[in-house]
Amino acid sequence: MTTTAAVSPDATMREILEVFPGAQRALFRKYHIGGCSSCGFRPDETLAQVCARSGGLSPAEALNHIQTSHEADLKFQVSPADLAREKDAVKLLDIRTREEFDAARIEGATFFTQELMQEILSKWNPAEAMVMIDHQGVRAMDAAAFFAGHGFTNVKVLRGGIDAWSVEVDPSVPRYHLE
Repeated sequence: MTTTAAVSPDATMREILEVFPGAQRALFRKYHIGGCSSCGFRPDETLAQVCARSGGLSPAEALNHIQTSHEADLKFQVSPADLAREKDAVKLLDIRTREEFDAARIEGATFFTQELMQEILSKWNPAEAMVMIDHQGVRAMDAAAFFAGHGFTNVKVLRGGIDAWSVEVDPSVPRYHLE
């Protein structure tokens, strides 16, 4: 696995995403790179190649933005152990599919639906503590960013998702792999 120190503009996007899982979100948010088929990238392309075909963007600037965004992402995360201690004081929102939720869940978590999202946006206190849960803690970052962008100030993501919860807190919650 590539380390943070080894990431350079010559690293492939696959290597960058291993070190900075939110890199695609960061690139899309600032430069509209990687979010759709017209601006996407291949895993084997280097960051320098992606930047060159994206209007001559500076690879060093893009890499700096990825690293800065990663540091901001870390502030949104709560460890499984910390969540276990605070679980009763927060709302747990599980954004996985219905099948995943039915197969393995954290006690007290609520399955996230469009209806619930509308209720949260229209009725919940934006300072209320809530933790987004997904499989491995990657997609939940998008959900947390969405709510933070709508004025919610106390939204977190379970670092490592329910998979980390199963390993670090409650081994009775089944682990699974998505294909």
